[in-house]
Amino acid sequence: MAAPKGEGGMYPANLSESLFPARQDQPLRNLTIGDALREAAARWPDAEALAEICGDGGIGRRWTFAALLADSERLARALLTRFHPGERICAWGPNTPEWVMLEFATAIAGLVLVTANPGLKAREIAYVLGQSGAVGLFAVREHRGNPLLAIAAEVARDLIALREVTDMEDPDALFAHAGPERPVPDVAPVDPVQIQYTSGTTGFPKGVTLHHNGLLNNSRHHFTLANIAPGDRMLLMLPLFHTGGCALGMLGGLQLGCCTFLLRQFDPQVALRIAQSEGIAAFLGVPTMLQAIAEVHEADPRPLPALHTVGSGGSMVPPELVRDITRRFDCTFVIVYGQTESSPLLTMTRHGDDRDKACETVGRPMPHLDLAIFDLATGGIAALGEQGEIRARGYALMLGYHENPEATAAAIDTDGWLHTGDIGTMDAEGFVRVTGRVKEMIIRGGENLFPAEIENVLLEHPDVAEVAVVGVPDQRLGEAVAAFVRPVPGRRMDEAALFAHCRGQMAAQKTPAHWIEVSEWPLTGSGKIQKFELRRQWEEARAVPA
Repeated sequence: MAAPKGEGGMYPANLSESLFPARQDQPLRNLTIGDALREAAARWPDAEALAEICGDGGIGRRWTFAALLADSERLARALLTRFHPGERICAWGPNTPEWVMLEFATAIAGLVLVTANPGLKAREIAYVLGQSGAVGLFAVREHRGNPLLAIAAEVARDLIALREVTDMEDPDALFAHAGPERPVPDVAPVDPVQIQYTSGTTGFPKGVTLHHNGLLNNSRHHFTLANIAPGDRMLLMLPLFHTGGCALGMLGGLQLGCCTFLLRQFDPQVALRIAQSEGIAAFLGVPTMLQAIAEVHEADPRPLPALHTVGSGGSMVPPELVRDITRRFDCTFVIVYGQTESSPLLTMTRHGDDRDKACETVGRPMPHLDLAIFDLATGGIAALGEQGEIRARGYALMLGYHENPEATAAAIDTDGWLHTGDIGTMDAEGFVRVTGRVKEMIIRGGENLFPAEIENVLLEHPDVAEVAVVGVPDQRLGEAVAAFVRPVPGRRMDEAALFAHCRGQMAAQKTPAHWIEVSEWPLTGSGKIQKFELRRQWEEARAVPA
């Protein structure tokens, strides 16, 4: 398959250091989310834009682009009778069409949408609402046994700023006071449009303030470089409260005229059934989702002839998973890497990349972004192939952490570089490998060890489905290496075999000293493994002080 326009000559093959200057191989457009929705409705008014997947796996309501614009503008006018431009309202629920309409309506009305994981409990949603200063909360009644509206009523009593709690699936309440006569305000592409709270893999979440330009351009570049075509049918499995869902999925599809099939909550059996029956062309999922899909497909190997692209990111993507999905579905696999603070993508692999690099790297930098590896010891640009912190700068970076200038200053330095906290390397062609996290680095007897390197070796073993490596307290060495392993179905963890495998592939100090078999993971709402929780569980089990 041909590489997208702009590849080849636009991408150097002879970098002299780990600095990849911004490339202009894709246009950078200056528009708002409301502009993008109006443009889509004008270009493809009768094309299908959104389809709801019901709890039983059937298809429910459907919207054309024209209908989605009409409903979103009607909701925007309803919101403007209750809220003022610039105020913040929170969407708290799973993937529903009403959530999508809130995303578009708040953008049109000049409001800022605060996104919240529907799995949050009272203390957690109270923090999000209080820290963001939200004046409105739109929630579903319940999600997977979590009584969201009841919790909302409980926490609202202590939140002075919160003026309204609304059942987002009650159309009378959602569209209350809607009327065609109320004008919508002028909105600028650089205005804040969303506040998303960080996943919490390492601790307390911060509110990342994102703007129209960053979310729109980044998601469009992603779809274009993944060779998604107008009219393709997309399955959206990632949660809307995360940039992977509401930006990469929803806004990417919007700008290319794709129909998005909205999965309320992830179910691998439903995902496969819809992919087959509806002719799904592409989907994006975190590795744990794709692993689950592969395991279901192994038992029921139905053909998916329309599927041409599968993507993954959010955590380390095992090379064996890439090879398995590519072979299993005869498709191209795209690996993406980024974080909420960059709207979200910093790099991605492309169609036509070298096969090994497409499996073992996170690709090359996104258009219009500078990306570099900084030596942690010297503070300068690292030599090619040397490990250092991945940093980026450009149009897609967040406006800042909401009401947290100290954290913002720590994340984006005075030269405009976003400090990702990730450790990685870059080669002469600009391909990036992520080798660990600065904060996850294990210091064992004075030596710096990076979990991702150890995890990659373990994932090469045929008995290992998923693995997470963490540092745990050790009286003699300071920290020791612990490996949490989920075996492939039907297998058990063989500690001796895994130990021998590691010793054959790595230096002795990198081989885990502790082995723990797991059947499931503590996950964030976006599907990332919470390593701090694994460490806490290990410490509690052994009564070792943190």
